[in-house]
Amino acid sequence: MRTSLRMTSTISALLAIACYIAASVVIAMRLFRSDTAKRVPRSVGIALGFAGVLLHGLFLYQNVFTSSGINLGFFDAGVLVTWTILLLLMISSVSKPVENLGILLLPLAAVVIILDLRFHTVHFLSADAPWGLRIHVLISLLAYSLLAMASVQAILLAVQDHHLRHRHPGGFIRSLPPLQTMEALLFEMIGVGFLFLTLALLSGFMFLEDMFAQRLAHKTLLSIAAWIVFGSLLWGRFKSGWRGQKALIWTLTGFVVLMLAYFGSKFVLELVLS
Repeated sequence: MRTSLRMTSTISALLAIACYIAASVVIAMRLFRSDTAKRVPRSVGIALGFAGVLLHGLFLYQNVFTSSGINLGFFDAGVLVTWTILLLLMISSVSKPVENLGILLLPLAAVVIILDLRFHTVHFLSADAPWGLRIHVLISLLAYSLLAMASVQAILLAVQDHHLRHRHPGGFIRSLPPLQTMEALLFEMIGVGFLFLTLALLSGFMFLEDMFAQRLAHKTLLSIAAWIVFGSLLWGRFKSGWRGQKALIWTLTGFVVLMLAYFGSKFVLELVLS
């Protein structure tokens, strides 16, 4: 029985990887305007992405959500975060021109699944865990996911801005939405992500008793630092109209600090110290 489940899980993972790679290839073809891409509808890349998300979700259900609780080991947490990111991306792409972010996020998710297949780790959130803690984990995932999407959006926006400033509007820049639309999407993602990060911090403090004894000092302090960075960026945007290179630097800085807060501490505790 266990062997059969493991086989099903592996097949789901491999099919998800295949769909993600195919979707990223289609998006890249359309983005760089190859002759073949002109005959491939935008919906094909989105449909392949959705298929990958469904198969990714099946793999996630079989490996992360277990009878012992939710497995939030280092690589399994990565699988959960990338699935959340791509679920939000695919849903958003139905009504907004954000599927181009998949050119980086889809291959990243495929790599994370491969790593989880090869290096499976275990760190359970008990099935008896309070609902408040489960909600905190869910809100944190949404915050990480939205801010990760914002980081990729900031990179594309910076490349687009650079090309337009140097009067090179050709190539894949023609496939991107207008600069104002890209900026609006970026700060929409950051604003919603910042809101969820605020809620994650507030809900997390409810379960914080002794952050040193609980080994949560680095995670807590770095999360607060990331919150300050993103809050400063939104304030700078509101007061001084920050954009372009400045927005990119602040977005990527906040995202790196946030990823160090969660995955950095998990890497040290679960893979290095263990």
